[in-house]
Amino acid sequence: MAVTDRRESNVRSYSRTWPVEFDRAEGVWLEAVGGRRFLDFFAGAGSLNYGHNNSVLREALVRHLERGGTVQSLDMATTARRAFLESFTVRVLEPQRMEHLVQFPGPAGTNAVEAALRLARKVTKRSRVLYFEGSYHGMSLGASSVSSGSKAARDSLRFDTRAVPFATDPDSLAQLRRALEEDSPAAVILETVQGEGGIRLAESSWLRAVSALCAEAGALLVVDDIQMGAGRTGPYLSFEDTAITPDIVCLSKSLSGYGMPLSLLLIRPEHDVWLPGEFSGTFRGFDLAMVTARAALEHFWLDNALRESTLALGARAIKRLRTGLEGTPATVRGRGLAIGIELPDETWARAVSRVAFAAGVLVETCGSHGQVVKLIPPLTITPEELVMGIDLVLDAVVQVSAREPS
Repeated sequence: MAVTDRRESNVRSYSRTWPVEFDRAEGVWLEAVGGRRFLDFFAGAGSLNYGHNNSVLREALVRHLERGGTVQSLDMATTARRAFLESFTVRVLEPQRMEHLVQFPGPAGTNAVEAALRLARKVTKRSRVLYFEGSYHGMSLGASSVSSGSKAARDSLRFDTRAVPFATDPDSLAQLRRALEEDSPAAVILETVQGEGGIRLAESSWLRAVSALCAEAGALLVVDDIQMGAGRTGPYLSFEDTAITPDIVCLSKSLSGYGMPLSLLLIRPEHDVWLPGEFSGTFRGFDLAMVTARAALEHFWLDNALRESTLALGARAIKRLRTGLEGTPATVRGRGLAIGIELPDETWARAVSRVAFAAGVLVETCGSHGQVVKLIPPLTITPEELVMGIDLVLDAVVQVSAREPS
């Protein structure tokens, strides 16, 4: 790793957290140079819901490449794009009776958020956007201006935005109503589960109330499903069981299924007021990502099997963690396979991450003060692999608990 230390910017992060050189990967396993294997409960920050090098997706990708299929197409019509749109319509939109149109805003989730903010302001002819404390929507200037997570908040410029308390605050809805009345915003942007914010959960009743308040105020409701979409909480779209229909939805991360960059904006037809070419970008047509995205939809989302498996595995993991952590200051919460272990402070959480890494499992920290250990393994993990990883994390928390002051 000498060249990394010598040539990479000081901004690098994960190579410091896990100071080994990874070489191969399959399923839930990462293998470092030298052969040591690690259980990956990080999953590319949630971009590998189907695991590393999933064979179904890999075969679809190889077939496309071997026949000389298009790779980069901006927004030209291609067979890869058409096939993806057809699958996405049948597997995701039609079952939810969503008439939303699809925009390809660029390669990353932050591109989708930027597009959503700009579109909401154009539709409503208003400027301000409301967001929730603890949120994280990306690192570009517009996205970071509606984020309050520690990463985005540092030195962030704010573009006419205002934060209100999240669902976990009993005064949240009252403060949201007040902000809507005072500011007449263009939009409200939210995550149904705050990932970077510490796996903080919004209940369906709260989401319905937010949706109603937005409609009453004429503000667009934007759901950022970048990390919690593509099945992370069970259903493909994290809000499917809530009876809300957002005006705009942002998707990315595990959309391609293979760790390749791809993002989408889902837009209610009446809000599609873009002029041709008004929001564009060179890498908004990465056909390789569309090929694997379609393969994922056609393999994993033909029925409810992955959804039910994710919910069952998540419930099993949370129960095992809560039982194993009785008597420690840790608290556990989660939805599907997005699970957080809240600890007294950042020192505890970082220590748990280090001990877990030494034992052979990768976990990162999150939360407003870095005090939460986040577990987001691939959804394709086996029950045996899940228990193995959970037990290693349990051991790490118990070890840290024995030596850190409560």
